[in-house]
Amino acid sequence: MTVADGKLTAAQVPEPVPGPDEVLIEITAAGVNRADLLQVAGHYPSPPGAPAWPGLEVSGTIVNVGSDDNATFLNAEVCALLPGGGYAQYVAVDAGLVLPKPENTDLVDAAGLPEAAATVYSNLGYLLREEADRKRRVLVHGGAGGIGTFAVQFAHRLAEAEVWTTARKEAGKRLEALGADRVVDYRNEDFAALVQEAGGADAILDVIGAAYFEPNLKALAQDGRLAVIGLQQGNAAQIHLGGLLAKRATITGTTLRARPLEQRRQILAEVFERVWPALDEGTIEPVVTTRLPLAEAAEAHRLMAAGGHFGKIVLTAK
Repeated sequence: MTVADGKLTAAQVPEPVPGPDEVLIEITAAGVNRADLLQVAGHYPSPPGAPAWPGLEVSGTIVNVGSDDNATFLNAEVCALLPGGGYAQYVAVDAGLVLPKPENTDLVDAAGLPEAAATVYSNLGYLLREEADRKRRVLVHGGAGGIGTFAVQFAHRLAEAEVWTTARKEAGKRLEALGADRVVDYRNEDFAALVQEAGGADAILDVIGAAYFEPNLKALAQDGRLAVIGLQQGNAAQIHLGGLLAKRATITGTTLRARPLEQRRQILAEVFERVWPALDEGTIEPVVTTRLPLAEAAEAHRLMAAGGHFGKIVLTAK
């Protein structure tokens, strides 16, 4: 796949050759993310050295290695976090960004794990590292999405938190099955007022951006933390500093793709240590509800852009 004039187009490119620290993966499936839509639209270009076509996560089989140090990984079924280039048959990726396919996960579905797991852990992983003297409350916005469905499971099953999430009413039962204690229909309920009434959120994971910034601050509990990881509804917001100070709130804004390689390696290493056992045991599962062939990538993007989709969309290579 290549990107031209804001469209995805099939194209022949040379098979990549893995560098000394890389492995070559024959791709089984690629996860679809909103960042892919932004890249195709010309708003999120690939970082230097990365392929020009989309794809931030894949699953498949290692078929070549760049050095003998990685020879033991040949023929292993894996999934990987990429800086780009996943919409293809093969991809070369740093070995430190590769994880084994979880034991209880189908290889195709594993393509929907790396980006969600790394994003959620890098923003909420502190919940696993810090001692808690009470049950914490976590608010996940966009609970029905690929990040959201993973975050709800993570917060409930690993962090043992009380989990609130915003989503359309029709997604409520499915999110409750994943561990959500309260699903707020954002179309006709005031999540900020409801969360505040319940005592506030200790952690908020937000993919919406500017439109939710002020109500997020209202919803935070004392010493609460807001992590902004998406800008689906705006990138400019005003902040009431008095309220921020009064709550001793912490606000972070993060991306994953643009992090230095060493940081991404460290995140994946911690994900393998702290999250992967739950996937091996089936405590957490990827939520993949749509599989489409790679040739229908444009349709996958249309479905994601339309909204209302539950869980992850993956593109299969064959």
